[in-house]
Amino acid sequence: MKQQFITIKWGRKYGPEYLNRLYGMVGRNIAGPFEFFCLTDDSAGIRPEVTCLPLPDLACEPPKNTKGIWGKSRLWAPDLGGPTGPVLFVDLDVVITGRLEPFFETGGPEDVILARNPNTPLEKLGQTSLFRYPVGKLAPLRERFLADPQGVADEYRFEQRFVTRNAPGGVQFWPKGWVAHFRMHCVPSFPMNYIMAPRLPNGTRVAIFPGPLNPPDAIAGRWTEDRPVESPWQHLKATFSARRTESISRHLRHYNLPAPWVAKAWVE
Repeated sequence: MKQQFITIKWGRKYGPEYLNRLYGMVGRNIAGPFEFFCLTDDSAGIRPEVTCLPLPDLACEPPKNTKGIWGKSRLWAPDLGGPTGPVLFVDLDVVITGRLEPFFETGGPEDVILARNPNTPLEKLGQTSLFRYPVGKLAPLRERFLADPQGVADEYRFEQRFVTRNAPGGVQFWPKGWVAHFRMHCVPSFPMNYIMAPRLPNGTRVAIFPGPLNPPDAIAGRWTEDRPVESPWQHLKATFSARRTESISRHLRHYNLPAPWVAKAWVE
């Protein structure tokens, strides 16, 4: 199976440094030739080894008041203008910490394989931060989505739930332990998050960062980029002050010390 990677970049949320670091991490963790594609509306600053492809038209009004990243529906197009066959999609904000060859050796070329979403342990739900699929196989999902974008978004809320439940032939999941959810698998639970730095579980190949906490935040030791870097005592003191912006339980859980292993891995 050809080792093909693809990601998607639009708007201003992520600069070219995210893509350049992602390419560097891939190159350090895979043997043999590989190709790297990016669907984007702005290729400025992107290293030349990345094949930039035009960002497909969303072809609809984006759904409103839903949390899903429905812009990823562009990946379901029957033709992406470059790669054919199986591709491994990776979000721009992942951190690669182990060998990547097994992601191309698992399953067959027609399989759709996703990371398992730990947020819903009682639901067999996939996480599209890291998933492999054959280009064009998800075209029926795009047709259904474009027929009623808001209706699909209202029913499924997240694009990953739509993929999990409707991918032709069903989906599979990567072996347990390959993919770590940073907030849920790496940051210690309260109260240990105030005295222990986030750890990388043994066997992790890729750490994913769903939600607002991204690699720069993990490196700095903050929950989101709009929060200050605080000592444990400063954050605890804010629990009963006007600075607290969420419930007490969420405020206490939403604290993390700096993660040196993220700083070491997340480089170009």
